[in-house]
Amino acid sequence: MTAQHNVTPATDWWRDAVIYQVYPRSFADGNGDGMGDLAGIRSRLPHLRSLGVDAVWLSPFYASPQADGGYDVADYRAIDPMFGTLSDAEAVIREAHDLGLRIIVDIVPNHCSDRHEWFRRALAEGPGSVLRERFHFRKGRGQNGEAPPNDWESIFGGPAWTRLADGEWYLHLFAPEQPDFNWEHPAVQDEFRSILRFWLDLGVDGFRVDVAHGLVKAAGLPDMGHGEQLTLLGNQVLPFFDQDGVHDIYRTWRAVLDEYPGERIAVAEAWAPTAARTALYVRPDELHQAFNFHYLNTGWDADSLRAVIDESLEAMRPVDAPATWVLSNHDVVRHRTRLGGSLDRARAAALLMLALPGSAYLYQGEELGLPEVTDLPDDVRQDPSFFRANGQDGLRDGCRVPLPWGEAAPPYGFGDGTPWLPQPADWAPLTVQAQTGDPDSTLELYRTALDLRRTHPGLGAGDAVEWLDAPAGVLAFRRPGGLICTVNTTEAAVTLPARPGRVLLSSLPSSPLAAASRLPSSSSHVVNTESDRMVAADTTIWWEE
Repeated sequence: MTAQHNVTPATDWWRDAVIYQVYPRSFADGNGDGMGDLAGIRSRLPHLRSLGVDAVWLSPFYASPQADGGYDVADYRAIDPMFGTLSDAEAVIREAHDLGLRIIVDIVPNHCSDRHEWFRRALAEGPGSVLRERFHFRKGRGQNGEAPPNDWESIFGGPAWTRLADGEWYLHLFAPEQPDFNWEHPAVQDEFRSILRFWLDLGVDGFRVDVAHGLVKAAGLPDMGHGEQLTLLGNQVLPFFDQDGVHDIYRTWRAVLDEYPGERIAVAEAWAPTAARTALYVRPDELHQAFNFHYLNTGWDADSLRAVIDESLEAMRPVDAPATWVLSNHDVVRHRTRLGGSLDRARAAALLMLALPGSAYLYQGEELGLPEVTDLPDDVRQDPSFFRANGQDGLRDGCRVPLPWGEAAPPYGFGDGTPWLPQPADWAPLTVQAQTGDPDSTLELYRTALDLRRTHPGLGAGDAVEWLDAPAGVLAFRRPGGLICTVNTTEAAVTLPARPGRVLLSSLPSSPLAAASRLPSSSSHVVNTESDRMVAADTTIWWEE
């Protein structure tokens, strides 16, 4: 029986939704063991409601040995005891819906844990087992099969193959504890459609599809033919990523999603070489959204930002899908640090992102202006790529440090126990408690920006921006309803002559919301050129140095 879905229906809610990513082990600790959990998430849902997001994406909380932060799933229908129980998960879904929040959960279909029942039985039954056909087991090359079946590299560093005592090798594009499924096998496809229905029946509103581009491998598993180390964030054309066969899989998934009420969605983590290739994942009969990693990887440069915005919007129009915008997540350096360490720049980037048409993704803690933690001791790190030579970068722990909620010293209200990763000693001014009610804080900036986006029809909606003339280093674009967003990526202030209009929101603290006549370095603002008292005859912006 399908669980009751209490969220008020909204046509195409996902097209301009703001979705907040929760990394469960680092969000809030409800039982005092130093590890975030479902009880902690449940207790902090009111924060997300007051922030003003539309949906919450939960990273994996499934039963897992935690070889890769839960992305090595042993049982897709069970909750890992470190996070709670299935009843806890149901309570999170129910209470989120009561607050008007939708819940999106991670699904990890490219690989599972080596403790998954299928893989354990495949190992036990040995070569020739029918269960080995559900993975990629191969004989090795060389006279005695001592060399891997091909030259593929793991994203985490080293060969993508591990040899067993019985002589066969198995494929793992990530850690050895994460064997890849063989998606040509019907049992794999049937199993994942069943998993989708299990969670949809519990009331989830959708899925974030991990490594959505990796399920299908090129026929025959051909060599890459070069020695270049791979990165998950790259744009290489590879025989195990972005193969055309993945789209047949997602068409069957879309059919499952469409069986359920409430506009359930799926979001692809698809690292494709181009925006046009990414758009293939969100054709009308496939998934609903795809993460825009081309935007995430763009530096603080006006020309580059304008180019990737145009490219992103243009790529999505033929498939009638919304563009998405993201600055940070659990796999990359936090954008405050990645964009040079400037909080002003991070705030300006956030306001720009939230002014663009489409859907925006926030990563937990970015609303607090958290920087990357770059000085974690080696002995506390848990990122598996940190322990393998030439891996992805080995530094993903720095964006996963537990959140500061209140108090003047660690654990900052995260929980009663010692957090699983140490928090910096200087985070007291960054806590939710310290920033709440301070009009100059980053938290209140996000709250105000999300309220503006929600209440003004010109933000979020649509699929286009109207670019206005601007000097080098400055972006300016008009949105419906007379809103103009202007962003200064340079190191110098830009002065504007007086013009009709009123600043609704500035990225800078203590910024007077009066005439929009000056734009300081590394800042952005949104100007309303139409109001009850004026109709602007000419909203073209002119600059003078």
